[in-house]
Amino acid sequence: MVRGVILSMHIASGVAALVLGPLALLAARRRLGRRAQARDAYHWLVLAVCATAVALSALAWQRLWWLVPIAVLSYGLALVGQLATVGGGPAWVRAHAWGGSYIALVTALLVISVGNASTTAQVLAWILPAAVGLPFVIRAHTGTRTDPRSRSRFAR
Repeated sequence: MVRGVILSMHIASGVAALVLGPLALLAARRRLGRRAQARDAYHWLVLAVCATAVALSALAWQRLWWLVPIAVLSYGLALVGQLATVGGGPAWVRAHAWGGSYIALVTALLVISVGNASTTAQVLAWILPAAVGLPFVIRAHTGTRTDPRSRSRFAR
């Protein structure tokens, strides 16, 4: 019963965080406005995912212990992104923190989804999110440089 409630909360907050993640990445370059609400909601949703992942891991520690470091890393990055955005931190910190948080969420989703599939699928689940996500994170803080004098998209 308790496990079912925690799992339901984990899935609901995880799905919502995965949906809001791209909006949070776009909103990270601005401190105020409607996009900031998506960014703030993403931050709290990642905290909920982290807390429920830790609770689920505690209920089946032998099988799910590895969720704890991913959950803590994901929330830690979301927190750094939130603090850097609100406090006016450097563009690269904001981009890497928000992007890293989202990559960690996608990694956990894929690793859980492949379960006991082939070794190749398991390796891809661990590597693919970072391989696909990092170029987007880098582009987010460097921006499209058609004009050499253009500034980072996050700095605007």
